[in-house]
Amino acid sequence: MAAEGGGKEMNEIKTQFTTREGVYKLLTHSEYSRPNRVPFNSQGSNPVKVSFVNVNDQSGNGERICFNVGRELYFYIYKGVRKAADLSKPIDKRIYKGTQPTCHDFNPLTATAESVSLLVGFSAGQVQLIDPIKKETSKLFNEERLIDKSRVTCVRWVPGSESLFLVAHSSGSMYLYNVENTCGTTAPHYQLLKQGENYAVHTCKSKSARNPLLRWTVGEGALNEFAFSPDGKFLACASQDGFLRVFGFDAAELHGTMKSYFGGLLCVCWSPDGRYIVAGGEDDLVTVWSFSDCRVIARGHGHKSWVSVVAFDHCTTSVEDGDVPAEFSGSDEDFHEHINFGAGRERANSAHSRLSKRNSTESRPVSVTYRFGSVGQDTQLCLWDLTEDILFPHLPLSRTRTNTNVTSSLSPLTTGQSTNTSVSSTNPSCTNSKDNVSNSSTSGNQANSLPSTLPRSNSLPHSSTPTGGSTPNSHTGSSSSNNSNAKGNSIIDSAFIATGVSKFATLSLHESRKDRHEKDHKRNHSMGHINSKSSDKLNQLNSSRTAKAEAVKTLGTTLCPRMEEVPLLEPLVCKKIAHERLTVLIFLEDCLVTACQEGFVCTWARPGKVGLLSSQNNPANSPSGTVV
Repeated sequence: MAAEGGGKEMNEIKTQFTTREGVYKLLTHSEYSRPNRVPFNSQGSNPVKVSFVNVNDQSGNGERICFNVGRELYFYIYKGVRKAADLSKPIDKRIYKGTQPTCHDFNPLTATAESVSLLVGFSAGQVQLIDPIKKETSKLFNEERLIDKSRVTCVRWVPGSESLFLVAHSSGSMYLYNVENTCGTTAPHYQLLKQGENYAVHTCKSKSARNPLLRWTVGEGALNEFAFSPDGKFLACASQDGFLRVFGFDAAELHGTMKSYFGGLLCVCWSPDGRYIVAGGEDDLVTVWSFSDCRVIARGHGHKSWVSVVAFDHCTTSVEDGDVPAEFSGSDEDFHEHINFGAGRERANSAHSRLSKRNSTESRPVSVTYRFGSVGQDTQLCLWDLTEDILFPHLPLSRTRTNTNVTSSLSPLTTGQSTNTSVSSTNPSCTNSKDNVSNSSTSGNQANSLPSTLPRSNSLPHSSTPTGGSTPNSHTGSSSSNNSNAKGNSIIDSAFIATGVSKFATLSLHESRKDRHEKDHKRNHSMGHINSKSSDKLNQLNSSRTAKAEAVKTLGTTLCPRMEEVPLLEPLVCKKIAHERLTVLIFLEDCLVTACQEGFVCTWARPGKVGLLSSQNNPANSPSGTVV
């Protein structure tokens, strides 16, 4: 848990931290930055971002790192925990005039030791395709800013494609490009392809192939980040209007939505198996959302300011049968209850069958731990463990075990009773909901086979019984997934049936239930929950950007449960690790990488992975120190 001290201790920069799996150590000699190592004056500049690619180099030095600092872009060999960084020899360095790089992404499919394809987005709206090994600038997209004049917020290659990429802008639009097409000399003309409330997809009208292929308009305000699911079939979008929207990418069908507790969502990521999405933002919270169940299953409170990045640790996440995984975290009581919980034990052949057995048979324990991390503008790194007592809370005993992590104004007895009520009333419809979601994708996506009863009892029955059964997935997963399954076609083929699937009950719900939360968090974000009386008073004072937004109320619904309605996670680790706001968190096999707005990219060796740098890291052996 977060170790909070007072005064001087809280302001010290940590160079190591301990979890159940061991000690993570900052490798000061593996710090990447501008060659002069001078802290960057970050005022008015775009966030520092980092991208990695493995070029499969035979020498074993295959990792390459790219990062932007102000108007500069650097490309280095990344030596990680093996050797000290040599900042005097960047493979490529670029300094831009009139615009700043804001984000970038490598294409892993085309990367070789001789050539890599790197997309770079800019503050003025352009996107550049470069090869930092060959030092060639191959193409510039949106050069005349005829497609979009606003800042590029996120750029990603479409998974599995060597030529398609997706670009998000602060205008709230996303554009699908093909590297083979030109952008034309005139502004594009669009034709509506598919529309739902608060989102629309247009195709570009042109006699010859040109960019963009598609334009997505999503929500209100900036589209801050998007992330593809591990199988590439779904797209999660985090927007400034506070909504997480998850789409089937090929058919542009809305799968589900979630609303932040307050303010905009700034970041989003998927669990390695595609079953859960974590989002963070201006409410200082991390929110865990179940893909199959289309609902919030937990929130995490540890940051003191906006959360800028969330990421899952694929190396520490585990699903095990019976025995407790090495990285299982929690109190000692949790540990013993975890060991003794249930009488029977039965081996299963796969992670999916183990999850199914744990969900359907009360006496068979399965240890499930998802590790994810977050960094924020408060300069803190938080690590979180999402354990089976949160994922499978459908038994009173499980509910009791989560009491250490749940902030609730209700007594334990009331909580336990409501758990039983919620489960018994929602189980029959959960199966139907699960089937609907399963139909939306191939069987290869593990999320689609996830037993849908997992997070049901995290909510209390005043809103979860009517909306927590068939409603979340019938208003999102059911209508959209069935359409997606029945047609089995791409977004281009579905142009003629767009109007038939444009209305979603979830989005109607948005219209009636959004505005009450808008002012709540500003005044009460440090409290465990908001009582309904103060919430109603704040609701009267709320003013929204548009008339439609004023009619929307989501607090207390499945889109945005109240704080006491879902488990509240506490961070496993919460450490101040930088002087300036943190903008990067990436988990690699033998380390994790963070970066701050001063332009320092730091490598933290995993337990036992210090390697050749152990002798150079003596200062990090003390509980706290100063980052050079």
